[in-house]
Amino acid sequence: MESPNPFLAGLRGRCPNCGEGPLFEGFLKVAPVCSHCGYDLAKADSGDGPAVFVILIAGFLCAFALLFTELAFSPPIWVHIVVFLPLTLFVCLGLIRPLKGVLLAAQFANKASEARHD
Repeated sequence: MESPNPFLAGLRGRCPNCGEGPLFEGFLKVAPVCSHCGYDLAKADSGDGPAVFVILIAGFLCAFALLFTELAFSPPIWVHIVVFLPLTLFVCLGLIRPLKGVLLAAQFANKASEARHD
């Protein structure tokens, strides 16, 4: 059996070990164990990495679009609020789960885990 690309599996929200089982239990909560292959996902922790990438990517896209709109069309402020607040929300929510999956898959691919001495 050929092992899946862990980065593509993480991007799709699937287990980086088998590519079949779900990586998440909820929207962002990582499943403790893969339901398909039994791989222990509890040790994976992406930390603040996904949020940083979301801020950088969404901030660039939305701020550029807002500034372009302001300079090109000079709409009233309420147009910016009505258009760009929901746009920013949807872009951020759309990016956070795939980016968390990719960072968790990167941990798997590099055999990294949290070092705990409890």
